[in-house]
Order: sequence, then structure tokens, then C-alpha cells
Amino acid sequence: MQMKPEQLEIIKEQFKTLKDRSAFYARKFKDIDLSDVQTQEDFEKLPFSEKADLREAYPLGLQAVPDEKIIRIHSSSGTTGTPVVIPYTQKDVDDWATMFARCYETAGITNTDRIQITPGYGLWTAGIGFQLGCERLGAMAIPMGPGNTEKQLQMMQDLRSTVITGTSSYALLLAEEIEKRGLRDKLYLRKGVIGSERWGEKMRQRIANELGIEIFDIYGLTEIYGPGIGISCEEHHGMHIWEDYVYCEIVDPKTGEQLPDGEVGELVLTTLRKEGAPLIRYRTHDLTRIIPGDCKCKFGSHHPRIDILTGRTDDMVKVKGCNMFPSQIEEVLQFTDGASSEYQVMIEAINGRDVLTVLFETPLEGEERERCEQQLAAIFKAKIGCTPEAKGVPMGELPRSEKKSKRIFDSRY
Repeated sequence: MQMKPEQLEIIKEQFKTLKDRSAFYARKFKDIDLSDVQTQEDFEKLPFSEKADLREAYPLGLQAVPDEKIIRIHSSSGTTGTPVVIPYTQKDVDDWATMFARCYETAGITNTDRIQITPGYGLWTAGIGFQLGCERLGAMAIPMGPGNTEKQLQMMQDLRSTVITGTSSYALLLAEEIEKRGLRDKLYLRKGVIGSERWGEKMRQRIANELGIEIFDIYGLTEIYGPGIGISCEEHHGMHIWEDYVYCEIVDPKTGEQLPDGEVGELVLTTLRKEGAPLIRYRTHDLTRIIPGDCKCKFGSHHPRIDILTGRTDDMVKVKGCNMFPSQIEEVLQFTDGASSEYQVMIEAINGRDVLTVLFETPLEGEERERCEQQLAAIFKAKIGCTPEAKGVPMGELPRSEKKSKRIFDSRY
């Protein structure tokens, strides 16, 4: 992707004092004179930052300003390994609020909306980010947090919420409960802002149809502010990334080489204005592509689009000699008549060989279910390269999550 002249100038200005402000970058770039970075090509020679680097800096080794300028910390939501702690200045929080409000505006949400916020609060950046943007926009925030579905539905009705925010897993759980209780006609929902996990087209359509809303994908990660650095627009063709705050690259996950716009690779992000913990060439492990050309929406020529995430470099599972990503399984479901959006994959080692089972929800029964299972197994073989044992289960049988759903269970190791 071509770096804009103003982005390069911001980076060069930042580099003048980066080593003095940040012990982390003083070590990382100890053999590099940052004043030599004068072009995009120079910038692309700098080493990447990895999550492992950030974990080694625990707890506050990433801090690039004096203590008195730090007003908040957040931490990654991962449940394994040393957490990544990100310090924020007041300017960082203000910038994040500005970006998030812009996300809401891009989705056609205004200060007359009532936004029900179901992501979690606390160290995680989700709930508080959705609220920050809501307050900056001037809309009514209904800060529910996750869980307590009974209360969620009561507030949704009584306070006439017009926007629902959350993970796709929890949005589906709410949609199913609303359908089951026949509440749709009693609601005022019109938009959904969904993020934090990748999800397939069937799941997207189920949520949109059952809630009667227009859905927007929001993007972000704790290391780079949190959710709100990008969102899909009314065209629903990729997510705009706010280029006045973040610079994007797409690289080959194996070689680290730049890929041309349109090719799928790993998203690498650089913060342009972050004070508390600036990040230079941070490997997100998210797989996507830069969508070439301008979008037809009002942000079309100013903010580049990345495609909906196809997965993560660390999502891949190898079974029976085949590489498999969750996005491929979701594509199989999309092409299988009668299969719903919810699935689980079980991988076991039995008598020295891999056994792959795909559980999926379907409303079909008897012979129709058997035909659906056979069709899914055949499409799986054609698209991914190996044949699973496909088992259809009744709708609602697979577990639902109030946060992110775990779908692949590998017991071989």
C-alpha cells in the first residue's frame, strides 16, 4: 500500500524523539539510526514488532511518556501467556473516542440513537471503547456489559434501544432469544455494530434477519487503541481504516515481504499519533487484504479498506495433511443447503490417525438430515481436501457464548 506523504511526515517527526521517550524502542532499534528513515522503502526495512516483544515488556515497558501523563491502562483479552499491558494518555483516550464516534457516524448512527453496549468492561478495551465513542457522538449509552440476557432484553424493550453492539456470538444468542420469545415487534433496533471475532456470512445473515437490523463490522485490537480503528460502511464491502491515526501494510506471513493491494496476507499496523505506547510495524496475525480502488461512500478516497478478516495466521490447523482455517469451514456451511451457521470441529488421534468430526446445527431431520450431512462432507472434501464425519444436530444444541465462541477443539496434543 502506498504511504501518504502526510503519514510519512508524521512518522519521521515521531522518530526524532522515539528512542529518547521509549526504552522499548531504544533497545529494539539500538543499531538503527531512525533519522535515516526518509522514504517508505526505508520504513519497510525496519524490523516488525511482535506480541512476544510486547509480553517481554510486561508490565509497563512499552510506556513512552512520564508516569504523570498516563491516565489509564488496558490489557489484551487473551487467556494464555503473559498479558500485554497498554498505557494510555489523555490524548490517546481522546483520539480513540474521536475514531469510535467516526465509526458510529459511518454506520449512520446519530446522537438520537440509544446504544446498548454488551461487550465486557474492565481491563479489556471493548465495552469502554463502545461507550467512549457513544458519549463523544452524543448518543445515549446503555452500558449493560455481557450476560444477564433477561435484563438485556428488558432494557432493550423499556429503553427502546436502537443500536446493539457486541460480539457476533452474543448477538446470535440475543437474536435467538428474541425469536423464541416473539419479541421482535416490541423492539426498536435498527443497527448492529459487531466485532472482536471473525464470523461467517450465514451467521451474519441470521443475526440481521432475526433482529431486522443492518450490521456493521468494527475492527480493532487492544495493542492499537482497541475497537474503533475501522468499520464497514453503507457499501458493506470491507472496513475503512482511519489512515490519519493508523498506517496499514499487508505482508507475506512467512517472508514478511510487502504484498500488492488485493492480495491476502498479514495485516501490519503502525500508530501515527499514539503517545502512551506507540507501535511501529506491529504484526497483528490477522489475515486480510487491502481492497484496491476508492469506495463509493463519503470516506472512499480518504481511508483505505481492508477486507473482512479471513482468519489469523495462528488459526490454521493441519489435519490429515490438509491446512484448514475456520473461514474455510464457514464457507463450507454457506454452500451446504440446510446447514445453519453454528458448528464445532473435533479433531482426535485414534489408533495413530487423525479423526475429524464436524458438528453443525440444522433444522432438518431423518433422511433430509442425512443428505445434508453427506453434502457437507462432499463440499468439505472439495474445498479443503479431506473428508470429515459430518453430524447434524438440532438447532440450539451447540453451546452459545456471551463472549467469543470456541469452535475448533484439537485433542491430539
